[in-house]
Amino acid sequence: MNADQRLLLDNQLCFALYSASLAMTQLYKPHLEKLGLTYPQYTILLILWEQDARSLKDIANQLGQKSGSLTPVIKRMEADGLVQRKRGVENDRTLSIELTSKGEALKQQALMVNQCVFEACGTDVAELTELKNKLVSLKNQISK
Repeated sequence: MNADQRLLLDNQLCFALYSASLAMTQLYKPHLEKLGLTYPQYTILLILWEQDARSLKDIANQLGQKSGSLTPVIKRMEADGLVQRKRGVENDRTLSIELTSKGEALKQQALMVNQCVFEACGTDVAELTELKNKLVSLKNQISK
């Protein structure tokens, strides 16, 4: 590949990842709208369904974001009755995010979202798992 070809947009790994990420988020959008969720809210719920009562810092770290950028999202989720924020008993600077019964109840409906997205990808579980593992490996390599 010559120098000019290396600079073509379609030859950029970063653009392939970016456009795939946008397409995936758009794929989720109509399914999540039925649940009254945005994609960022969904990712927070995924973390809390895995382990409830997580600190804001833990959630932000797992999502690779800053706590401050998640605060408005979590406040909206609290207003919608999906989570509650609780100050730490021993340290009131710590903030724990906990599911409400309404937030917990969405878990079963989210399984349907997951199935719809899987079907839309048009490939088998093994291939999607391999792709996900390669993407995680790439992220870990460039995050060093």
